[in-house]
Amino acid sequence: MTLGNIFCSLITLVRSCDRGYLCRFWQLELLFWDASHFQKELVLVLEAPVKEQGVRFLQLAPGEFFFTTLKVSGYCGLLLGSPIILYEIIAFVLPGLTRAERRFLGPIVLGSSVLFYAGITFSYMVLTPAALNFFVNYAEGAVESLWSIDQYFEFVLVLMFSTGLSFQVPVIQLLLGQVGLVSGDQMLSIWRYVVVGAVVAAAVLTPSTDPLTQVLLAGPLLGLYLGGAWMVKLIGR
Repeated sequence: MTLGNIFCSLITLVRSCDRGYLCRFWQLELLFWDASHFQKELVLVLEAPVKEQGVRFLQLAPGEFFFTTLKVSGYCGLLLGSPIILYEIIAFVLPGLTRAERRFLGPIVLGSSVLFYAGITFSYMVLTPAALNFFVNYAEGAVESLWSIDQYFEFVLVLMFSTGLSFQVPVIQLLLGQVGLVSGDQMLSIWRYVVVGAVVAAAVLTPSTDPLTQVLLAGPLLGLYLGGAWMVKLIGR
């Protein structure tokens, strides 16, 4: 295939795409671009949990800080653009839903968005400082805390997004209850297994290995599960 044929194929593909999808794509691009303008401010915000502990950040390779700021901008752009992504998913599945299912979809989407941002906020305000303070205090008096800027942000961003995703437990429960796969009483009857599962899930989701962070995440997961089970029971599912 020649370069001319490839170019013509690309032009045909672009013309065949719906303008709405192209508009959404450019909106996501603009969000990423806007986040890149404030990348240094975002870096300072993410450094705040351990800045008062005397931790110093190092650039261990040429361009490490540059690529780290790009990564931070990408994550923040994805975070800001998640409503657009969610809207596109809903627009795709909406024509195949019944009227009753469409009525139920609104609270599900709203609850999912609120829980996702609540999980990220909880991670930034509680989980991240607790985990980082644990590591700083553990190393105090033995080694100086000089951390790689890239590995630090990888730790923080993974922890925040994994927490936001784990807060979707009640949404999954409501969906399962709505389709009739599991009832609220069945969810409540297995609470002992849920306690073990919450601890295991916290150990898998948290990039750190300290028990404090795992307990701090397992507690809200268990509370969210029990709350979701009672909601399924109250709506009669």
